[in-house]
Amino acid sequence: MIILKTARELNYMRDAGRIVADTHREMEKAVAPGVSTAELDKIAEDYIRSRGAKPAFKGYQGFPATICASINEQVVHGIPGIRRLQNGDIISIDVGAVVNDYHGDAAVTLPVGEIDEELQRLIDVTRDSLHIGIEKSRVGNRLYDISNSIQEYVEKNNFSVVRQFVGHGIGKKMHEEPQVPNFGPAGRGPRLQEGMTLAIEPMVNAGTWEVETKEDQWTVVTKDLKPSAHFEHTIAITEKGPEILTLSSGG
Repeated sequence: MIILKTARELNYMRDAGRIVADTHREMEKAVAPGVSTAELDKIAEDYIRSRGAKPAFKGYQGFPATICASINEQVVHGIPGIRRLQNGDIISIDVGAVVNDYHGDAAVTLPVGEIDEELQRLIDVTRDSLHIGIEKSRVGNRLYDISNSIQEYVEKNNFSVVRQFVGHGIGKKMHEEPQVPNFGPAGRGPRLQEGMTLAIEPMVNAGTWEVETKEDQWTVVTKDLKPSAHFEHTIAITEKGPEILTLSSGG
């Protein structure tokens, strides 16, 4: 069942979303060669708690950390640890926060030091595909209009979209109905209605779309070990168009 949110509920989600976005700003400041993913995780947890919110991921289905930190060929759900970032890496950081029992969820992929042009293009295409999907998130459109627009743009740029993991509805629960794939035919799926809240999150690979999960049962990597990028926003469907809820208080 798709849960439509009231104005009060959307306000809670805006609060959570702002904290998520501001946490990402802290991550951008901290990401650099030599920094460990565990250090990034501590910065994120301390910041989220300092804002009076709870980390959404820590303990969720057993996940042990505040952020997902996925480097290079790691697609999503990387567990922070002793690994240190190196110049030329890319890192995807996924952050969630809970305010008054409502969730915000967003992800970005960041360069570490100087990266090559093709890695930068992977980041740019993934970020742009997210905003193309958001633009399709309008009352009266169908869910797969979002999915198709992302897939078409990514594949036009000779990258591939992950099939095994998708976006999702979000609210009082981290994962609600509907699932939001990043692929599929336009014109299908439920009609988008005012009050729907979605986490749209293209995961884009430089090579094959196929992925596999590592022995830790969390970290997802590309099957061909080529790099992957991940961007995500939590949005609300409104009569005036899509509203991004995971925007920083600094704009």
